[in-house]
Amino acid sequence: MVAVPVKVICENRKARHDYFVIETFEAGIALTGTEVKSLRAGRGNLKDSFARVERGELWLHDMHISPYAQGNRFNHEPKRPRKLLMHRGEILRLYGRTREKGFGLVPLRCYFKNGRVKVELALVKGKKLYDRREEIAARDAKREIERALRHKRV
Repeated sequence: MVAVPVKVICENRKARHDYFVIETFEAGIALTGTEVKSLRAGRGNLKDSFARVERGELWLHDMHISPYAQGNRFNHEPKRPRKLLMHRGEILRLYGRTREKGFGLVPLRCYFKNGRVKVELALVKGKKLYDRREEIAARDAKREIERALRHKRV
């Protein structure tokens, strides 16, 4: 199998901090021409964005794509809802999982793959404050151990 090169446009770094990622999916996204040109210039932002199944279709809300600089009066609206493209079976499965209490759909990153814009979507469960504190404490402890081992070797 040949590895397909991907060019990451934007990432939602805070998502992994705020949520437990249960499963990830790849979805296409329906865009206009000026949106694609703006994304090629790296002008996308996934902060505070989320996905939702509405009337059997998957929609991405609050993804900000800045207006294209050379666009004219036909430029796009920056935060419009955008349709995500997945197989019907996957959408129905996601709909069932998001109906469960505490689960949601959050985009992790947006990237180009074979010239098409793709979104890595994650089925997530929210972290509690104590979960985040435990994660930070574990990361700090690991860092201290590595620092001690590094100084011991020298």
